[in-house]
Amino acid sequence: MIEIYHNPRCGKSRNCLAFLDQSNQDYKIIPYLTETPSSADLKSLLGKLNLKPLQLVRVKEKIWIENYKEKTMTDDEIIQAMADHPILIERPIVIKDGKAIIGRDLDVVASFLD
Repeated sequence: MIEIYHNPRCGKSRNCLAFLDQSNQDYKIIPYLTETPSSADLKSLLGKLNLKPLQLVRVKEKIWIENYKEKTMTDDEIIQAMADHPILIERPIVIKDGKAIIGRDLDVVASFLD
């Protein structure tokens, strides 16, 4: 089953969800802002995405700019920052068959799901 890390306040995330609906895809929503992923969950997700932790961070978020931008951080510290502040996690994330993508571009989502 497809899973989507979804933020209902994010237009890109809402668009991705609408695309899944229009494509008649079965999916499970992961409301990551209220069901915060642990550091272990994030490490697993990063493996599925094949990304470094910083590549998953929304670096323009106020929390990042005010608290982390000027710091030299290890990967584990970046992961912990996302666990502590899930708003920092890029979205939406679409997971299928043990792999994942950041689903901001619907053409990429379509290719990923085929």
